[in-house]
Amino acid sequence: MQKPQSFFHLHLISDSTGETLIAAGRAAAAQYKNARAIEHIYPLIRTEKQVATVFEDIENEPGIVLYTVVDQTLAGLIDSRCTAMGLPSVSVLEPVLTVFQSYLGTPAGRRVGAQHVLDAQYFKRIDALNFTMEHDDGQLPDDVDDADIVLIGISRTSKTPTSVYLANRGIKTANIPIVLGVPLPESLTRATRPLIVGLVATAERISQVRQNRILGTDYDAQGYIDRATISEELTYARQLCTRHGWPMIDVSRRSIEETAAAIVALRGKAR
Repeated sequence: MQKPQSFFHLHLISDSTGETLIAAGRAAAAQYKNARAIEHIYPLIRTEKQVATVFEDIENEPGIVLYTVVDQTLAGLIDSRCTAMGLPSVSVLEPVLTVFQSYLGTPAGRRVGAQHVLDAQYFKRIDALNFTMEHDDGQLPDDVDDADIVLIGISRTSKTPTSVYLANRGIKTANIPIVLGVPLPESLTRATRPLIVGLVATAERISQVRQNRILGTDYDAQGYIDRATISEELTYARQLCTRHGWPMIDVSRRSIEETAAAIVALRGKAR
């Protein structure tokens, strides 16, 4: 018998944007399928007055408190308030900083938002994002040899979200749709610089995703969601990849993050 789903409050306090903290909190919460976190996110908390305001909310809806605050005084204040209220609190970064300090033999600089500094890596990501958005869904195919990675696949194989995810890691990614019976751009078949990867899935999975996409529209979708037609599209896509020696990844049961990780691994092997 399946247990009923329960809910709990998860308070996330950050002195920066909170991205690191949100990712950590959600990764932990995902391990509990019968408990759902109600998130309360408090970014840019950098003064004792702001901390006091946050705890007014926590008193009304108590729960787990996670924080990434590099200022030791504010961190101590958060811990002491949680202890007084009988609530668990964890500094998500502190154990990691302790390991770094032990190994490197020097304390951390305690810089707020240090990961968001406008350095060369930051501008590389912005450049990659601009390139990826300009080369989405087959746009500007003549520039495809300037990409680091090119994703190809039939409709609804997660080409665009995977491209954007890779671009956020500073990888210039173009994506080109495969349409049954339509040849790929010659610029792609001539390309020598990028890693070209075909994304495929089961016909059942693609049909389901396409059905969800067209709900509430007037689109005549019989051929679009027909599994036999999708199977033909997939066969054509696989034949193209096999002919050109391009690796394929089945995204049927993969998240965007898992697909991207597999692509990065292929890129590492190709170098």
